[in-house]
Amino acid sequence: MMIAGFLLVLGPLVTIHELGHYLVGRWFGVKAEAFSVGFGKEIAGRTDKHGTRWKLSALPLGGYVQFKGDMNPASIPDAGALEDLSEEEREGNFHHAALWKRALIVAAGPATNLIVAVAIFAGFNMIYGKAVSVDEAQTNVVGSFAEVSTGRDAGLQVGDRILAIDGDTVTEFQQIVEKIVLYPGQKIDISIDREGQQTVIPVTIGDYTEKDRFGNEARVGRIGVFSAEQQLQTVGPGEAVTLALDQTVGMVKMMVTGVVQIVTGDRSVQELGGPIKIAKYSGEQLSLGWPAFISFAALISLNLAFINLLPIPALDGGHLAFYAVEAVRRKPAGPRGTEWAYRTGVVLVLALMIFVTVNDVISLPIFSS
Repeated sequence: MMIAGFLLVLGPLVTIHELGHYLVGRWFGVKAEAFSVGFGKEIAGRTDKHGTRWKLSALPLGGYVQFKGDMNPASIPDAGALEDLSEEEREGNFHHAALWKRALIVAAGPATNLIVAVAIFAGFNMIYGKAVSVDEAQTNVVGSFAEVSTGRDAGLQVGDRILAIDGDTVTEFQQIVEKIVLYPGQKIDISIDREGQQTVIPVTIGDYTEKDRFGNEARVGRIGVFSAEQQLQTVGPGEAVTLALDQTVGMVKMMVTGVVQIVTGDRSVQELGGPIKIAKYSGEQLSLGWPAFISFAALISLNLAFINLLPIPALDGGHLAFYAVEAVRRKPAGPRGTEWAYRTGVVLVLALMIFVTVNDVISLPIFSS
């Protein structure tokens, strides 16, 4: 299940990502010399009439499109590609395309992953609807408490309407969850309306380590408060997409928060996951059925977009950062500096891959005490 789930998640998502680059490149007349799913030695492939080598490679941890003028799959420009070339040599060369075209080609990969995630979320919204309070007026009202509740201990009562958390207005219960679940142990100020009287109650978010049915642990924040009674409400296509966009933005914010917390030490680096964890979770979600697996695929698609947009040379975000510099300077960065930056970026990415893989191995049950 792990192997099947891993291939079914990463294979299509990586292919879709690279197709984004490829199709926009073709649209702008840039020649693709190679389109690979996976890295390393070619297992199988064919060359099409446009001269593009389509191939499946041995290491199924990503993929790439190598355009004319690229020195390698990381799209580091060939030294000769930046020199003065004849008009014929410039034709189809990625690095001689207009700046805005190069930026769109690079951005197309992450954008495609974002579109896939939004489409999946929208599809689920259409199928299952959205959760709403039975009484719309009770949407941000405390309905009940858990057996252990730091919110109740701090002074919250059933019927309190939560207006804001740390000064940020909340109108729906899901917004309350988003402002609490990632901040275990932190102190927050909850503004409430109680029978027409507004007050602020300081609450310490409970710090919990929760396990799912597979034994996977997650550190989360809880205040032990439940919303009023809810029901599922059907939505149309337009609202389904709007909700999907909101869900996507919310999840990206959570990813950013998680990364910042790991960097600042508020969360353990053990919460980072690599290919082994992806394979493990993929198999687990596949065992739960297609809805759970497709939902997981949407999350991985979002992660691929997010990671690729980080401003690290050799990733899509690094290329876009260089293009931003080029737009400001009105000329590209120097070839020597560019090459060293990309080489450093490749080293950083490889180091991160090694780190998260070792982290994954150490977290396996056979190494647990």
